[in-house]
Amino acid sequence: MINAFAAFEPKGELKPFEYDPGELKAHEVEIEVQTCGICHSDLSVLDNEWGNARYPVVAGHEVVGTIAEVGDKVKHLTVGQVVGLGWHAGYCNVCAQCHTGDHNLCADSQATIVGHHGGFAEKVRAAANSVVPIPDGMDLESAGPLFCGGITVFNPLVQFDVKPTEKAAVIGIGGLGHLALQFLNAWGCEVTAFTTSEAKTKEALRLGAHHTLNSRDPKAIESAAGRFDLIISTVNVKLDWNLYLSTLKPRGRLHFVGATLDPLDLNVFSLIMAQRSVSGSPVGSPLTIAKMLRFASLHNIKPVIERFRLHDINEAIKRLRSGQARYRIVLYR
Repeated sequence: MINAFAAFEPKGELKPFEYDPGELKAHEVEIEVQTCGICHSDLSVLDNEWGNARYPVVAGHEVVGTIAEVGDKVKHLTVGQVVGLGWHAGYCNVCAQCHTGDHNLCADSQATIVGHHGGFAEKVRAAANSVVPIPDGMDLESAGPLFCGGITVFNPLVQFDVKPTEKAAVIGIGGLGHLALQFLNAWGCEVTAFTTSEAKTKEALRLGAHHTLNSRDPKAIESAAGRFDLIISTVNVKLDWNLYLSTLKPRGRLHFVGATLDPLDLNVFSLIMAQRSVSGSPVGSPLTIAKMLRFASLHNIKPVIERFRLHDINEAIKRLRSGQARYRIVLYR
């Protein structure tokens, strides 16, 4: 039996929950959870905002722990090894995306927290090829958020072959954005942060931005016309996207990793005449996650975290809902 905390209805309090995971499958591993981050995607599933929650929901997809048991067919992971688990707990392994290494784009992938019990628990199970070893020497307490927030902002650097000489900007200095600043700076880019306050300006500069622009001042944004090769948007609110498009160079890219639910109102001529692009991406494949972990370890990139004990999970979720968390919340047992 596995002891966990589960929601039994949208926005309901999480309560102790025990479940029988059954026999460990041949290609699975069981992870003893040490820490687990809480992400806004956890809230979206707990609250059924996306309409795909299956109650009871055991959320938690930023897991760090040790392998407690391995299936008969698992050869690359061993009991006691320190690993992490992110958004995906399994893949179909037969589609074109899986065969070419783009497991994160598998249409039949198994989400860790949708129709599957996640990491707000003592243990969690997953397909072995969705689990990534953590490099020696990494700070395990803060490593969990890298498996969702970290890989989400690192993935586009790999997918679009971002050059270290490019000028990049980040919209939204929060749970995703504060990591994007660190990765872009270490990647070698000249980094600008769109900020909303003096406090955020100082924080952005400390985290890796070379410049800041006041996102509440249209004239300040206009002054950056044609400046950026890449803008990464981490926010989930509607903005004047045409104004941001104007700050891109020819062939520049506005890239979304924040899940804004409002339709994008874009001036197509701004795209056509300067051959600009608008794109989005999810988390990365296990291979890209492994690359991200090595890069983060090499450059000492880590999230700013607030710590809560697992049994204080409802207080932790309340803190995340308040919007005051700086910048990622991590549960520990």
